[in-house]
Amino acid sequence: MTLDMAYAACQRIAHHYENFPVGLLVSHSLRPHIHAVYAFARLADDIADEGYGNLAADHIPPERTVPGRLAGLHRFEAAVRNPASEPEDAIFVALHHTIQQFDLPIQLFLDLLSAFAQDVEKKRYASFAEVLDYCRRSANPIGRLVLLIHGEREEEQLAASDAICTALQITNFWQDISIDLLKDRIYLPQDGMTSFGVTEESLLAGRAGPEFRALLAMEVERAFRLFDEGCGLMQTLPRPLRWEIELTWHSGRRILEKIVDLDFDTLHHRPTLGVLDAPTLLAKAFFCIRDGSPRSPERAALRPSLHAG
Repeated sequence: MTLDMAYAACQRIAHHYENFPVGLLVSHSLRPHIHAVYAFARLADDIADEGYGNLAADHIPPERTVPGRLAGLHRFEAAVRNPASEPEDAIFVALHHTIQQFDLPIQLFLDLLSAFAQDVEKKRYASFAEVLDYCRRSANPIGRLVLLIHGEREEEQLAASDAICTALQITNFWQDISIDLLKDRIYLPQDGMTSFGVTEESLLAGRAGPEFRALLAMEVERAFRLFDEGCGLMQTLPRPLRWEIELTWHSGRRILEKIVDLDFDTLHHRPTLGVLDAPTLLAKAFFCIRDGSPRSPERAALRPSLHAG
């Protein structure tokens, strides 16, 4: 297993990650290292994911059971801690080379694995604070690793990156509500559900009534605010990294805009980015065009009726 072969394998795995491209606008010399980080996260996330709906099938492969998935994540943890434990695994050949090249903190990779392990067993979140703690480990390490690989290490930059990554993560949650329900997983905070009168039964029944839409409107606004908190990061970054983060920022916000356009009904529709979105997103990224705030008059006009009562 040569380094070139290992990084090529990572590139294939990390070709697309969630709602945004990976390494599209990163300098050629750093792109393999970005792919190694994303490939590790993608594979670990796949291990944690059920892959069999709610796992109610009669014959579940051992590696897809809860103990099997946790064992897979423990193997990844051992491989992160000890490079010799998986000497021929392409992902870890590339990953450990990247870790050594840039002196990356192992803890960031362990944080990712702890979040994925939590996903195996934890299906409900009592509060938004619990959701944020999950995002701290499931999403924020990715942004920090990307910055560290580029030599960007200022604490203010890392904090802004955390805001963007958390926004991307919760955007994905609100985009995927219907998919997560099939896995018996609900990221909507239970205290918020109670406050708005949304029940698990109504979610499972697909009732996207005014209560659900009002709840999701509040959560979407939280995500917009987090994107706003992190937007100053791009001004501190050199090109082409700035363009990469701009594109990621705009892509996440575009998903939120599509949720608004759906009148917050993601129980029946899953908004995604398509080829028609690409020209606008790329133009905004290259020319650093900023959309209006979530507190703009257009969005503010949506909320009174949604929150009424």
